[in-house]
Amino acid sequence: MSETTETIFSKIIRREIPADIVYEDDLVLSFKDIQPQAPVHILVIPKKPIRKLDNAESQDHSLMGHLLLTVKRVAEQAGLKNGYRVVINNGDDAGQTVHHLHIHILGGRQMKWPPG
Repeated sequence: MSETTETIFSKIIRREIPADIVYEDDLVLSFKDIQPQAPVHILVIPKKPIRKLDNAESQDHSLMGHLLLTVKRVAEQAGLKNGYRVVINNGDDAGQTVHHLHIHILGGRQMKWPPG
């Protein structure tokens, strides 16, 4: 099932709680993470409630591509010319704490490997 329960992200989409929004269109919303793990830490989320990557379905094909192209656009807007990391945590063992699909853009510093 692709639908998710109420999350902080659905409240941000509906403007019920504030967020530092950096990009929005009909399909996605992008905003600064409130607990940044890098000098630049921005989230890109679909407005459609998809619980996690495992719940994306074939009818979400276009949306999933749009999410990644939005990551590129937002990273360019943020001035991340030397590179950036893109992270999707999928499920509890991966560290997903908000159960609404979201993509982290991390940049502004040298990233380490392995990420941990």
